[in-house]
Amino acid sequence: MKSKGKVFILDDDGLILSMLSKVLRNEGYNVLTESDTDDIVNKVRDWQPDVMLLDIRLPKRNGIDILRDIKGEGLSTEVVMLTADDTAETAVKAMKLGAVDYLTKPFNTDEVKIVISNAIEKENLKQEVAYLRKVYSETYERAFIGKSDAIKDLMRNMEKLAEARVSTILITGESGTGKEVVARNIHHLMHGPAASGCPPFIWINCAAMPETILESELFGYDKGAFTDAKHDKKGLFEQSKGGSILLDEIGDMKFELQSKLLRVLEERTIRRIGGDKDIPIDVTVLATTNKNLSDAVGNGEFRKDLFFRLSTFYMHILPLRERPVDIPILARYFLEHFAAKYNKKNIIDISPEAEKMLVSYNWPGNVRELKNLVERFVVLENIDAILPVHLPHWLTGPAKTADGPSAGKFILPDSGISIDDFEKDIMLQALAKTDNNKAQAAKLLNMTYDAFRSHLKKYGIA
Repeated sequence: MKSKGKVFILDDDGLILSMLSKVLRNEGYNVLTESDTDDIVNKVRDWQPDVMLLDIRLPKRNGIDILRDIKGEGLSTEVVMLTADDTAETAVKAMKLGAVDYLTKPFNTDEVKIVISNAIEKENLKQEVAYLRKVYSETYERAFIGKSDAIKDLMRNMEKLAEARVSTILITGESGTGKEVVARNIHHLMHGPAASGCPPFIWINCAAMPETILESELFGYDKGAFTDAKHDKKGLFEQSKGGSILLDEIGDMKFELQSKLLRVLEERTIRRIGGDKDIPIDVTVLATTNKNLSDAVGNGEFRKDLFFRLSTFYMHILPLRERPVDIPILARYFLEHFAAKYNKKNIIDISPEAEKMLVSYNWPGNVRELKNLVERFVVLENIDAILPVHLPHWLTGPAKTADGPSAGKFILPDSGISIDDFEKDIMLQALAKTDNNKAQAAKLLNMTYDAFRSHLKKYGIA
């Protein structure tokens, strides 16, 4: 039988420990009892119980002091105080310090079961709300904006895959096209709007951390699996709890870890590092990449069997330059969003001339570049409308195409430019395209990291 949760009981009365542990184990809880207060906070931290039943009157230490230490350490365990004092004064003090409830001796076993069940439900709700606040903090990420045929087809396919509850989906496209936004929308379509009880959406970047750390984050580990594994840890697959996990930039996942992921996708189970049990999971796996995985398979960088497993259901997002009809729609959407965010009510529109320049630009950074540019307008300009004069220099030259003769070549406008302003703008654009990663921005500009930092200092860019 699956455990309902972990309950830690601290009381110096052996009869109470025996009675409570028997009742709770019969109810389906995993129970640990303790009568000694020595090193108690570390014991709680190591075992990570969902609920702790803590006696107030103990021989060596007062339960209130132990409660204060547990909350001071930031442990997520919900604490229920046990008291023989039928006056409410002590219990109220405990509640103010963070106890979730209290029980008065002698106990009614049915009351104990109800209090523990409510405490675990409260903790689960807190975790779900925290996930939802993170996921839905930015309103513009809830919707995928556009009216091009490509976007209409994409949205129809999103709805079909969500309705079918497909368990694995691959989303491809250039950097900045909105792959994560599509993934969040699929999750939203599957599970409904943000509300109590909605399962979590968990994001992890496969390219941002070493293989060993990524493996422990995904699969978790058992206590003693390695030197610093002092307690069991659930991985992200377990934490998903019927929701979705986004494996961002899966094309950069190391080859050995790819085989373990394939096993998860095929068997829908995981095994923690150092563990010997297969743990079933219920999660939608969403994977994104800006790489051509077919080429990666040919180069021996990506497993063929994993590629076939992922590509059963895939979605490709066209770059912004191939759907120019969406550019003004997105620009005005971001303009409205950031004007409200920064309380800049004066900026209300984009002039036709500026709009034409936006549409003719190549947008190598795609939607992310457009969003960052509009946010910069809203914050730095005190204007009623965006005019051509407000556009950065790289937007005012002749239109460029991805493979045309002027691709990657700056065209000097007839009015001329300031070299310093141009260089500063280019550096800001590189930072915007790389989410302020200085090393990647320097690489984008074919500069050394030290030279890039020197130029940042020169132009006063924080």
